[in-house]
Amino acid sequence: MKVAINQSNYISWKGYFDMIKNVDLFILYDDVQYTKRDWRNRNKIKASHGLQWLTIPVNVKGKYHQKIKEVTISDKTWNIRHLNTLKVAYSKSKFFKDVFPFVEGMYLEATHHNLSEINFHVITSICNYLDINTKIVFSSEFDLTEQDRTKRLVDICRQASATEYISGPLAKDYITKAEFDAHNIKLNWMSYDNYPIYDQLHGDFVHKVSILDLLFNCGKESINFLIKNHKQADKS
Repeated sequence: MKVAINQSNYISWKGYFDMIKNVDLFILYDDVQYTKRDWRNRNKIKASHGLQWLTIPVNVKGKYHQKIKEVTISDKTWNIRHLNTLKVAYSKSKFFKDVFPFVEGMYLEATHHNLSEINFHVITSICNYLDINTKIVFSSEFDLTEQDRTKRLVDICRQASATEYISGPLAKDYITKAEFDAHNIKLNWMSYDNYPIYDQLHGDFVHKVSILDLLFNCGKESINFLIKNHKQADKS
């Protein structure tokens, strides 16, 4: 059982979905503190004038310690505005006519009051479009008591009957491999190197933009630009 645990992101980049594709269970880490000006509620697209942020407006004033699952939306019309921005940015893309009906349906159905629910809706919708069948659940569905960051991840993996945990490379700064070894859980690191480029609108190629950029430019072939490219953690 391969497991990955990651905070939910809004219209995340292709590496996020590559990770989902390469595990059996993807757990959205929604019971940790929400971080402002992060990927939870925003991401970048390529517009004719350059990179552009799409940001879901959320209620944060005075809510310094709220968890991701507690964050609520402050503007009910955000989805219409984002949809119109995407239409302008990608109307000349190769697969616009094929992809826009899917994107439009996804956004018109994104009427949830809660950020976690919106992200879950968007993530699962895109996975369905790409025929990624990985099961996706929330960390709040598990019984968690550990406070140490690594032990908490191990506890989730243990409850999920994981034999292998795939982590993003940034977690090397805090993950203690010995904790996974103690529970016979193999620790692998995801690599985001060497993704193939694709025909992209609006200037020089940029990898780290929303996966919607890939969908509009490559359609159903987008799955071919998500490559399995992770390596086993060092034994040291």
